[in-house]
Amino acid sequence: MNKSLIMLGIAALAFTSCKQFKKGEGDMQYIIHEDKDGATIKEGDFIALHAIQKTEEDSTLSNSYDYDRPMFVAEQKSSFKGDIYAALAMLSEGDSATFKINLDSLQAKMNMPKPANTKGKYMVFTFKIDKVIPKGTLTDSLFQGKVDQFLKAEVAKAKSQEAGKISRFIAANDLKPTVTATGLNYIVEKEGNGIKPAIGDTVKLDYTGSFLTGKVFDTSIQAVAKKEPGLFNAMRPYQPMKVPAGVHATIPGFDEGLMLLSKGSKVKFIIPSSLAYGEQGSQIIPPFMPLVFEMEVLEIIKPKPGSPAPVTAPAPVGAQGKK
Repeated sequence: MNKSLIMLGIAALAFTSCKQFKKGEGDMQYIIHEDKDGATIKEGDFIALHAIQKTEEDSTLSNSYDYDRPMFVAEQKSSFKGDIYAALAMLSEGDSATFKINLDSLQAKMNMPKPANTKGKYMVFTFKIDKVIPKGTLTDSLFQGKVDQFLKAEVAKAKSQEAGKISRFIAANDLKPTVTATGLNYIVEKEGNGIKPAIGDTVKLDYTGSFLTGKVFDTSIQAVAKKEPGLFNAMRPYQPMKVPAGVHATIPGFDEGLMLLSKGSKVKFIIPSSLAYGEQGSQIIPPFMPLVFEMEVLEIIKPKPGSPAPVTAPAPVGAQGKK
């Protein structure tokens, strides 16, 4: 678990145990955990923050710490008294706080679905403000230039920190991976039997993809998906994936890894971003984000003469070929 998240959780628990929620505007309630000097957030400001969203029953719906990166938002005009933007407007750079926001209002005014697993009146948000870039009287071009400069620095920081994060993950989990010439790390948890796939063979496998934080972003296994907040999709058929090996149908690390496995193998791959989505990232994979895949090979299927190896199930989100 991310150290910052642990410290924020401890701080929130300590403050909550000795302080009661205060009444804010509308139906908002709040507790300020850390209050730094500085101007409060104004409409139009750029904000980099961490956010944890929970039900009143303490069920976590989303957690930006799972992605090991802050969220980026623009402060907007409130949709109703005591909404999320009103909460953010109470804070300045470096502040952290927990807010209770009326669920019915969030649903009616901001189109935020009401979780099926709560009977509470409020959604609970804990915010930690990392950076504020004030819009003030800056022209749009000057303001956007400052934002772009900050985002570029964030990407550079992620690049410089990636190798260290992988090393710490390996050490923290007491792993002893084999490292290929390309930098792919893998740990064989169960040896398979038989020959490894040839180029063009179809590999049938179950997989689970996650970040180094442990956040699962994709899986072929329904039971795993149901355990991960917000991941399960009732419309999706959860079943083993079939993918051709060695023909660049997936990201390079996944493609390389398939060629190392025989039927029955269970393996954990730690894939650096250079073998995944690199500096561009994807819709859900941030730039310079290493990925972890746990896989079990169920079958290796030889192609029929004259027929290409089929992909009969969608490639995992984190394993699809680069666009």
